[in-house]
Amino acid sequence: MAAPNRIFSLDLGTQTVGIAEFHTGKTGGLVLANYRSTGLLADPAADASRLAQARIATSEMVGASGLKGQKVNYSISAQSVFTRFVKLPAVGEDQAEQIVAFEAQQNVPFPIDEVVWDYQLVDTGTPEVEVVLVAIKSDLLDEINGAVEDSGLRANTVDVSPMALYNAFRYNYSDQDGCALLIDIGARTTNLIFVEPKKVFSRSIAIGGSKITEAIAKDFNEPFGAAEERKKQDGFVSLGGAYSDPDDPEIARVSKMIRNSMTRLHAEISRSISFYRSQQHGSQPVRVFLCGGSATLPYMREFFHEKLQLPVEFFNPLRNVAIGPNLNVDEIGRQAHTLGEVVGLALRNIGSCPMELNLRPVSLVKRQRMARQKPFIILAGLCFLMILAAWWVYFDHATAIANEEVAKVEERLAPLQSMDGKMKAVQDAKKKQEALAAPLLAAVTDRGYWTEIINDINSRLPEDYIWIVSLGLQEAKPNASTSSSAKNAPAKDPRPVLLLQGLYLENPKNAQIVVDFIEKLKASPLYEVREDEMRRANPNDTEWAFDYSVPLVLKTSISH
Repeated sequence: MAAPNRIFSLDLGTQTVGIAEFHTGKTGGLVLANYRSTGLLADPAADASRLAQARIATSEMVGASGLKGQKVNYSISAQSVFTRFVKLPAVGEDQAEQIVAFEAQQNVPFPIDEVVWDYQLVDTGTPEVEVVLVAIKSDLLDEINGAVEDSGLRANTVDVSPMALYNAFRYNYSDQDGCALLIDIGARTTNLIFVEPKKVFSRSIAIGGSKITEAIAKDFNEPFGAAEERKKQDGFVSLGGAYSDPDDPEIARVSKMIRNSMTRLHAEISRSISFYRSQQHGSQPVRVFLCGGSATLPYMREFFHEKLQLPVEFFNPLRNVAIGPNLNVDEIGRQAHTLGEVVGLALRNIGSCPMELNLRPVSLVKRQRMARQKPFIILAGLCFLMILAAWWVYFDHATAIANEEVAKVEERLAPLQSMDGKMKAVQDAKKKQEALAAPLLAAVTDRGYWTEIINDINSRLPEDYIWIVSLGLQEAKPNASTSSSAKNAPAKDPRPVLLLQGLYLENPKNAQIVVDFIEKLKASPLYEVREDEMRRANPNDTEWAFDYSVPLVLKTSISH
């Protein structure tokens, strides 16, 4: 028989940390196989060490259960997460994503690049689409995720506590008609979750069990820890009205303080119901479910029944969840109202849930992406090794064939080697003759080259008012355009320079006739005009002819 699929859930509460192991049953349902929980320091003065306490507590439970290295789904309390419900017009999925991204930038009270956010579209059955938008500061999420992973677990899904409760409620109370109100009374906050068949809305109220403890500590002038113990031992919600007070005056004081806190909570709940009906167009709740660590104070159910005038019962997240044989059913039953989050987290692994938000930190996203790509990387590596092996076989075979051909060629090479020696001797003799003839060939080439240059210059010379007096080679000088950018370079332009000197008469164009002549010389393919060394006398009244000189750098080096 195959081993059951193991699913691990971690509920990071403000005052309690719980870890649960679930198996998938034969029919695909959940089986609670194991559950452990431990308390944290309740005093708000210890908030700075809350994450460190959670890490230590989780590490101890992981070690005791042998869960090190297991993947876990964990939830973050609502007070750490920004939640917004936004209505959008009915648009396509691509457009919805763009609109939601815009809404996130507008609604999240932090720079969007400093948060991790996610959203869920809710089909309300109307032309509008409701969006559940959640966000958390990236640095806070990294701290929480670091505490989880430092305890020996590997994060898989990061959910929000109210949405995990919502999934657990929909799973266990799928037959619920009308609007149900889930009141989750925790240590610091009370989460209200309005559930309708095609609608969900949540709101957090900053009133919880700690507020009651703070009131008791202040009234009795005792430490927070002693007040917390007094609340657990003697606390209950005073029934008020015609009911008589307890004989012990201290217990009576505690019960009245609890009732006062719950009365303030009821006022906030009433305002939230009104807001839900007016602003969210929701229905009036027809049934109330209580859960959370502070919900089990005696007479809590009776209090809300009296105030809300609605049926009130404790939420049972194990209604459709089987209990494993290793657990005490009675003990688990007494804790059932606190297990909504771990059940909702486990449901994320067995199929699609109504709410599938996931606030994964960047490090977790990268790791999960690498895990998805790992099989492909391994396959690519195997393919690469197979290609290398194929090439090795190919080259090994090719080498054997090449060696056979080399042996055949070597047999035919011996007669040709003697012929090669004779041909090299003939080539050496040819080179000696070419060396003797080289000066003569150069002289013939130079003679033709000089003729070509003179003809080229003559073809560009104007017919009147200007003539050439002399042409002569001069010593080459460094090019001005290169010497300025290379001060330490002693090398000179090795090409010869032909100095053209001449005279021009006074004419209608004056000195422009020389400029026109130089422009024609620039177009020659045989030489370049070195403009920075040109000389030209300007016309005057004392002379009849005026000299000019133009250095021409030959593009081909020749022997003088």
